[in-house]
Amino acid sequence: MTEPGRLFSQALCDIVGRDALTTRLSEEFVLADLGEDAVRALFTLEDLNHVLATCAPEPPRLRLHREGSPVPLDRYTEVGTASRDTRRVVRPESLYRELRTGASLVLDGVDRMHPGVGAAADDLMRLVHERAQANLYLIWGESRGFDTHWDDHDTMIVQLAGSKHWRVHGPGTRPFPMKNDTDHAHTPPRDADGALHQVWEGVLRPGQVIHVPRGWWHTVTGNGEMSMHLTFGFTRATGIDWAETLVRRLFEEETFRRDLPRFADADARRKHRHALAARLAELAEDADLDAFLSERDARFPRRTSFSLPWPVEDRVPDADTRVEFVPILPPPVEREGDKVAVTVAGKRYRLPVVTEPVLETLAEHRALTVAELTARAGVEADLCARVVAALSRHHLVLLR
Repeated sequence: MTEPGRLFSQALCDIVGRDALTTRLSEEFVLADLGEDAVRALFTLEDLNHVLATCAPEPPRLRLHREGSPVPLDRYTEVGTASRDTRRVVRPESLYRELRTGASLVLDGVDRMHPGVGAAADDLMRLVHERAQANLYLIWGESRGFDTHWDDHDTMIVQLAGSKHWRVHGPGTRPFPMKNDTDHAHTPPRDADGALHQVWEGVLRPGQVIHVPRGWWHTVTGNGEMSMHLTFGFTRATGIDWAETLVRRLFEEETFRRDLPRFADADARRKHRHALAARLAELAEDADLDAFLSERDARFPRRTSFSLPWPVEDRVPDADTRVEFVPILPPPVEREGDKVAVTVAGKRYRLPVVTEPVLETLAEHRALTVAELTARAGVEADLCARVVAALSRHHLVLLR
């Protein structure tokens, strides 16, 4: 099986080329066959059984759909209590019945419940530099869970087991539609004869991966057997995100904090508007896109993880201890005098300069034993172990 932490950045890139998943990302449909062995153990039905039993996901995180409509909750859940809180509990026998009769199961956020899927999602995030989430889709038979539709985010679909029939129609009448938009009445693309346009039609089988860009319409139906796939979704930064950061900067400007001259004469109101527009144009000209994207990366969140007992007991790890880098995106290491600085999840850390080779090695390799890290970073073993212990206290590494 392909290492989950390299599923997209290595296995998929080796087939379709890195350019297809970076500079041409979101512009075209992508199909690749990684082979069934590459995904065989990524997430199985046994993993799903374990997640359902131990995590007990409830609606809307877990939900059923049939023929484009949600299945009423009362058909497969009941009201229960946990620690005196009322919650919805899935009834196994009712879930089985609904799946037997053509319902499609959707489970959101599987990357937060299963380490392998989480590692694959992290790998995708490092590739596209955007937050990603993995949802699971399971169905039996020939029915469909959803009507022909488009998604407000880019998707990578990984077929895990069974097969499913896909028709990808392409972008509709509104290019680049968004979740929070002014127009939701757009329609799918059609050919001259009025039939739905088709970019690709086929049956996805285990190990195959497709990329469907945001706003591209598609129709998905069962293929007469069980089908289980993961959809990795991510939302890319747009000009609206850039503009929103520009608006937040306006709070620093006295001209924009000042009341609008509602009761002044027309000439005064016109002058005030010109002053606002002129200053806004100056700020927009200075709002560099590279700086915006770098700042966005610096605020990229860490996946929730813990490394007890190491940070509490303050022990120095031995040579065989495994060290895992916590930041999803590798942060730039900057020199500040006799310190180095890294910014992770919006927090800036200033550390002794001796940590620089260790940080750079971890950012490149992600996970190493202390012995391997010592050799690759070219530092003394005792110093490396003490640096790792300090990074653990700052939640920059996990120790295993």
